Amino acid sequence: MADENLLQRVHDLSDLELAALLSLIAREHCVITTPGDALDDLVEELKLISTRTFGLSYAVVDCNPDTTLEDFATSLLLGKPQPQAQAQRTTPRSSSPHLTRTGIASNDYFPPQPATPSSSGGGGGGAPLSPLTPTGGSATHAHIAHVVLARNLGLAPKAVQIQALELLRTRRIFTRTSVHAAPKQFLFVAALADDGDDDDDGEQHQQRGRRPGGGRLAPHLNDFFYVGHWHDPEDGFANLEDDGEEAETASTGSVVKKGGGGGAGSVVAGGFPEEGRDPVFSELDIATLAKLSREVQVDVDVLRYQMNIVSFLRMHRAVAGGITPTATKHFEQLMKSLAPLHGLDYVTPSLVGLAARKVYLHRVDIVTPEKERSMLWGSELAAVQSILEGIGPDDVIEEVLAMVPAPL
Repeated sequence: MADENLLQRVHDLSDLELAALLSLIAREHCVITTPGDALDDLVEELKLISTRTFGLSYAVVDCNPDTTLEDFATSLLLGKPQPQAQAQRTTPRSSSPHLTRTGIASNDYFPPQPATPSSSGGGGGGAPLSPLTPTGGSATHAHIAHVVLARNLGLAPKAVQIQALELLRTRRIFTRTSVHAAPKQFLFVAALADDGDDDDDGEQHQQRGRRPGGGRLAPHLNDFFYVGHWHDPEDGFANLEDDGEEAETASTGSVVKKGGGGGAGSVVAGGFPEEGRDPVFSELDIATLAKLSREVQVDVDVLRYQMNIVSFLRMHRAVAGGITPTATKHFEQLMKSLAPLHGLDYVTPSLVGLAARKVYLHRVDIVTPEKERSMLWGSELAAVQSILEGIGPDDVIEEVLAMVPAPL
């Protein structure tokens, strides 16, 4: 069981921070949806969460229909590529089948370290030069950011989304000159905008958890994401609001300084956390929670309850798809990950319901009236349209949870 200090820090987190923490615990990735006019604020909040809450570097990938594979790959990297000729000289091709084309082992998951001169004399005794050399002069290795924020990923071409799926599956990205491995702590967040649908009167209807109308993720990529979260702007952006309060205090000339650091200056250029600032959750904290989640027990009645929820979702008349074996695996994983955050070493029915809401929110695809299964039996199209009107994934999940009896 986690200690009280760690649990207290968990309870102080916002919903967005919890979504990121759960993904890091499971080493999976998440989808976060918000109205279009709040998307920029969401991305800024996620930047601050990356650096302040977890002490991780970040990169923002702005996707649109013209995004190319090269644009996507280079946006993930922190640094500036060196000329190709130097890259070929410093990373010669090896004849060994156990090395990549760049001669670098594929399990290089660690962040760059400043190059140090060789302690031994003679030619060839020093460490090889880095593929990246920043303006400052010290050489560092090219590497993928710990947190990748893909804004409007659903608008990217299919080829780019397939490349994103390969990155999530293999934890590697190929560029023209080398192969880059993702760091050990790696989180990919798809930040999507959804402004709902307009009806005949021009009124806009917004439903929590709808599949984004401004661009849809490819089915296999969408299914690979661990959890989905709808963020209502009315719930606020905690870190951005803290920055606003500090800026207001500074503008009044007050000498009072907020405890614990922070502020806009806590994030430096390039998406790196400020040196000397301790994150709320260290890598050891995340590893501790991950270990506890693997030790969580699931009673047979609770497991039966989980499987009944899966079965009812598959049979729901409004569901066109999204109840996949991958979703079921993530369902069980999230149930166990939630238990240590509540100070438990076993899964309760309430945690099962909470996990279902997060795992299936971005996966459930609502069927069109023409393809609803009762149409095969002679149902009227107008009647089916009336039944399905205004139904979103969150409505389906809540209805299933209400129908399936929980174990006592």
